[in-house]
Amino acid sequence: MNLNLMDLLQGQLPDDMVDQLSSQLGADRQQTASAATGIMGTLVSALARNASTEQGAAALSNALDRDHDGSILSNLAGLLGGQAPAQDNRALNGAGILNHILGDRQSGAVDMISQMSGLNSGQTGNLMQMLAPVVMGMLGQSKRQQGLDVAGLAGLLTNVAGSKQAQGNPAMSMVSRLLDRDGDGSAMDDIARIGMNVLGNLFKK
Repeated sequence: MNLNLMDLLQGQLPDDMVDQLSSQLGADRQQTASAATGIMGTLVSALARNASTEQGAAALSNALDRDHDGSILSNLAGLLGGQAPAQDNRALNGAGILNHILGDRQSGAVDMISQMSGLNSGQTGNLMQMLAPVVMGMLGQSKRQQGLDVAGLAGLLTNVAGSKQAQGNPAMSMVSRLLDRDGDGSAMDDIARIGMNVLGNLFKK
């Protein structure tokens, strides 16, 4: 699979990757593509927020150096097919990665993306766990190849997250509200008010 960092982090997944993900999930291809785009946008936005403080950026940089050098991307088909080598436990631990990135907002993100894409929550959660190591691997690979320091890494994430908002994608405002919410569920109320027919198209290419 031919991956471009900026395309991938902005949710523009190659067709063969979408095909494999939908096959792995047993899900509709378009719904999988929409969910994957939403997941990428959510993870990148959350990482950018986490890295917006000096402490958060340093913690992310250290995690990339320690566990995510990008080597898992050399066998991406195997990774997405559940055939990645067992020794890369931390690099492949999608659940652990999501816990660090999203914390208690993870269930809200799953619900939001499920309603936007049409996947059920189990499929969305599984897809999120598949893609989280890919995001971290791509970031780690870019950090190493470009020689990014802590500030450079934070800048990369800010630029990617900002570029999606600059496109005027209203879905990203929903992601922002989800990440900002104080646990009162208001983001999900907003989704219900806007309507699923509209939201179903927001993450599509």
